[in-house]
Amino acid sequence: MSDEEHHFESSDAGASKTYPQQAGNIRKGGHIVIKGRPCKVVEVSTSKTGKHGHAKCHFVAIDIFNSKKLEDIVPSSHNCDVPHVTRTDYQLIDISEDGFVSLLTDSGGTKDDLKLPTDDSLAALMKSGFEEGKDVVVSVMCSMGEEQICAVKEVGGGK
Repeated sequence: MSDEEHHFESSDAGASKTYPQQAGNIRKGGHIVIKGRPCKVVEVSTSKTGKHGHAKCHFVAIDIFNSKKLEDIVPSSHNCDVPHVTRTDYQLIDISEDGFVSLLTDSGGTKDDLKLPTDDSLAALMKSGFEEGKDVVVSVMCSMGEEQICAVKEVGGGK
């Protein structure tokens, strides 16, 4: 065969960040990729077109990370990208001065690469619960290589 070595720069498992789904099958409350951003569908309308045209789906969706409203019109027979969206709960260990949080994973390790949420009420709830010594559990939404804290729960009493 060949004597040269192959070197690959990829570090992921090769799993796709999205999967295809026919536009006519995407419903309100589902997810869709619009302009390269993962979004939650808030409104779907289907229009019947003329003699030889395709029926078209009009999607109105909200970006799941920055809450911006996006719209797209796609023929209902065509495939759309649907993002894989996962939600994981972690226990809060620490909040550093530079705004990063330390989270405890299920396996006992720590996750230190997330910042406090941009939503001020969520950040305030995390800080107050942490300062009172309560067990704070945060929900982290992950999609298309992005992660963000999307919900905070206080579990149990304080000191």
